[in-house]
Amino acid sequence: MKKIIPKVAAICCALTLSACGNKSQGSVTPPDGKLDKCTLRFSWWGGDDRHAATLKAIELWNELHPEITIIPEYGGWDGWTEKVIAQISGGTEPDIMQINYDWLVTMSADGKGFYDLNQLTDNLDLSGFEEDILSFGMVNDCLNAVTVSVSGRGLFYNSEVYKRLGASYPRTWDELIALGETFGEHSLYPLDLDIQSGGTAWYLAVVYVQQKTGRQFITMDGELGFTADDIRSALDFYKEIEDKHVIRTIQTRTDEDGNAALYQSPEFISGNIAGVLEWGSSVGKYEAVLPEGVLEAGPLLTDENGNSDGWMIKPSMLYAVSKNTRYPDESAAFIDFLLNNEDCAVILGTSRGIPASDYAEKSLELNGKLSGLAQENDEMLENLNTVTISPYMELPRMKEFYNTAIEEVSYSKTDTQTAAEEMYDSISKYLETIRK
Repeated sequence: MKKIIPKVAAICCALTLSACGNKSQGSVTPPDGKLDKCTLRFSWWGGDDRHAATLKAIELWNELHPEITIIPEYGGWDGWTEKVIAQISGGTEPDIMQINYDWLVTMSADGKGFYDLNQLTDNLDLSGFEEDILSFGMVNDCLNAVTVSVSGRGLFYNSEVYKRLGASYPRTWDELIALGETFGEHSLYPLDLDIQSGGTAWYLAVVYVQQKTGRQFITMDGELGFTADDIRSALDFYKEIEDKHVIRTIQTRTDEDGNAALYQSPEFISGNIAGVLEWGSSVGKYEAVLPEGVLEAGPLLTDENGNSDGWMIKPSMLYAVSKNTRYPDESAAFIDFLLNNEDCAVILGTSRGIPASDYAEKSLELNGKLSGLAQENDEMLENLNTVTISPYMELPRMKEFYNTAIEEVSYSKTDTQTAAEEMYDSISKYLETIRK
């Protein structure tokens, strides 16, 4: 996704909160450029497709470097942030971590929360990354993490269900809403939004309003860009797609799925739910539970005039090294392997999106692996005037505000005006606090 990168260069400035000084890491083990015999822990989240690919990549590493053993720690996204926060608080975090974009705000506001990878370039080759890509992981001139891929959410549909109903993938918001009636006649849904996986429902509503107003929901420096009326418009849109049978109500979803994530839902696997909104870097977990070739990428929605603005991108994930690791050189070497090794790239494929590393991307292209839903979604995003997501938008507390408002509206506990005003006040106060 090279075309969109120039739009994200200001991120490192937005995260600069205090000086990194002389990059002293205190009691942290200094690098010596050598690779010693050791055991390293590596943690990540994802779906089964990512887990399988990563475990296979670790097998290759262990063949190439039998003196450095990698211990994998992995699971699903729900609850993963809280787990890592607890580990870091207790000083028990893994040596190498796949981290989320907003963790740089919450876990390393001064640039000292993770190891400064600028010190580890003897074993970590960064020459395959554009400067704007690297800027995502920079805090106060410290390279806290390296971007694995840049991604955005896209719309993906069960082609068999759509063909059976003679329906076309929607291109506009109005066409999406109109599908509710067609699918409702068969007790099916053209789309659903998983509120458990980090604000997915709110994300779509934000895109709708950003496209409508030209305003960004949260700015890169952590200011609320929406008015209370904008938030109400987003909640009105969400309630409309529930009422028009485009998506399930939260009550229906809870009754049918319990606590299961949407890709694990029998309703999605059976085709009763025929569409999802998901990151291009994570869509494989939905693809894996359906017959091969059934899930297809659909158009990114526009207004009735064809305006496609408002869709968002971000670093899908980054790799960081614990500031407390005893083995910084070895940790850097493993990250280099994950990011740049050609054989590893083929094994990992697009399980974490299209690689940001030129070396990995070229390897996928040469081996015919640069294809699939992640690639299709990236190509569509390249042709849009995308918005870079503020890291503040993805903070866990922010997601609680989104989901609380959506749940209150979905269960008709309050009207959208009241929910919007409460959400506006809560977010404004929280952002003011966290920016201090």
